[in-house]
Parts: sequence; structure tokens; C-alpha cells
Amino acid sequence: MTDDRNDKIRDRAYAIWQREGGADGDHERHWHQAEMEIDREAALPLTADDALPETREIASTDVLEVEKLAMRTGISGDEAQALLDRLGTDRAAVEQAARSLKARGKS
Repeated sequence: MTDDRNDKIRDRAYAIWQREGGADGDHERHWHQAEMEIDREAALPLTADDALPETREIASTDVLEVEKLAMRTGISGDEAQALLDRLGTDRAAVEQAARSLKARGKS
């Protein structure tokens, strides 16, 4: 693990610990959560020019988009992927269907 990555993870874990009230005993969970966040951010495009253009579409093969949809709407990642596969890439239609799915209690 590089020193820079280690420093970022340590700082993020500390911020998570503070945000959660500073209670003792969850340092391993905070570290693991910080690692996942830092690694996810490292996988994102470095500049706005590298990013995909914002459109009304979602790429069904974009794992981060599927994950974000699932987190935003409270459904599982598999359900989010199934909606994208079934409904295509129209962001509004997919998010509406995801929220309906969650409201029906099928997740």
C-alpha cells in the first residue's frame, strides 16, 4: 500500500469515526469503509474531460451507475441491473421503476 493511499484512508477513516460520534470499537469497519470509498474514487475519471457526458441515459454495463441506482432507490444491485437490462438506458424511467419496486416491497 502506498504511503499516499494509506494517508488518505487513515484521514477518511478518522472522518467517518468523527461523523459517527467518535465511539470506540469500530476502527476496523471505519478503515474498511474508508478503503472502499478511496478505491472507488480512484476509479472515477480524473478530470471533467475524462468523464462521460451527462445525458438522460445510464450505461447498463457501468457498475458504478448500477450501484448508485441501487443505493439511491433502496433496491439490490441485481434488481438495479435487471431494470436497466429490461428498460434500457432512460434514467427517469429506470429510477421511477426502481422506486416503484422498492415501494411494493419486492427488494
